Amino acid sequence: MLSWALTFFVIALIAGLLGFTGIAGAAAGIAKILFFIFLVLLVVAMLAGALRGKKPM
Repeated sequence: MLSWALTFFVIALIAGLLGFTGIAGAAAGIAKILFFIFLVLLVVAMLAGALRGKKPM
């Protein structure tokens, strides 16, 4: 999921440089949403691992 967020971020940067502000804004919004979903899933996975007693890698 993080790769999708980075992909939309790169699309937003390229579209912004080329002047497509609508597409850049939409891609940046999608990238931001995917990034925060990734962060929430990461925290949940870390908490689940901690509750099971496993040490982080």
